Amino acid sequence: MSEQQSGNSDGASGMNQAGPRLRAIRRDRGLTLALVAERAEVTKGFLSLLERGKSRVSVPTLLRICWAMGVSIGTVFDYPEEPVLHGGTPIQMGGVGINEYLLTPKDEPLVQVMRTVLQPGGGSDGAYSLDATTIFVTVLRGTLRLVVNAQEFSLTAGDSTTFAALHEHEWSNPTEHETEVLWVIAPPLAHDLTVPNGRLASDRA
Repeated sequence: MSEQQSGNSDGASGMNQAGPRLRAIRRDRGLTLALVAERAEVTKGFLSLLERGKSRVSVPTLLRICWAMGVSIGTVFDYPEEPVLHGGTPIQMGGVGINEYLLTPKDEPLVQVMRTVLQPGGGSDGAYSLDATTIFVTVLRGTLRLVVNAQEFSLTAGDSTTFAALHEHEWSNPTEHETEVLWVIAPPLAHDLTVPNGRLASDRA
């Protein structure tokens, strides 16, 4: 079994909000901790810690846990309600050393925009794909290491690229300074209780 776990929920990329939401969804769907852990290829102890917001998780592992419960990762987001956002609504999508903010409301049908601030060494902590069509990313400041289908790119402030969301991709900040990026996902990730079609990296790291 593989799992990503370190420290507690304090600081960047903690799961103090998304973890309890995962637990509520699991209980709502009548799934046991043991069953979800087995399907997601993590230990029961790790999943229990995650649901209590006491552990961090990589993006690929969080996607696998959502898949094990038959829901999209979009179901764990907090969605903005205001027409004008000041910095965005914090969300927790997994990863290490990152803070993420959702900039589009739940009822936006065409795109989903996220802002991510990466601490030095922070990133997705593994490769994954999303149940969407297209991902656009632009670097606002700093440097982003992006790997798409095993092809590596180094993007700096002002650089942008577009790729298929179903392509396996991972990203990180390889520098000693903060990096800030803007992601645009089209169409938006589902936020209802539906089984996602996104695929994880073949090695499920």
